[in-house]
Amino acid sequence: MTTARDIMHAGVECIDEDATLSDAARKMRGLDVGSLPVCGSDDRLVGIITDRDIVVRCIAAGRDPMTMRARDLAQGDLFWIDADADDEEVLATMESHHVRRLPVIDDHRLVGIISEVDIARCLPDQKVAEFVERVYQAR
Repeated sequence: MTTARDIMHAGVECIDEDATLSDAARKMRGLDVGSLPVCGSDDRLVGIITDRDIVVRCIAAGRDPMTMRARDLAQGDLFWIDADADDEEVLATMESHHVRRLPVIDDHRLVGIISEVDIARCLPDQKVAEFVERVYQAR
């Protein structure tokens, strides 16, 4: 059985909820990623922000990324998966919530993240094809 832990990208780094969006953008550039989990002072996951969020919901909206905080964009529903969940549950969660990135939690702590790339890398071609068909057909 393939689990979320097998699929995930480990070593994911959070941005503090009080960090500015400029800080988040620099961190994304330095890590060569397009999204960052946002964690509170207790190291618990409070949301995810993407480079697109910064551009569309901050810069294009006329807000200042030097003063706007990560927590301001890390709002809305947060979906995650337990590290021991099987691959079917991972796919079903991503499909039903139409998310491209899924945080992986173990003992209430963020231990990784699953992206579409991780799914393509780790799962059989048939499962990947079915996942892509269901996710992009539903949009």
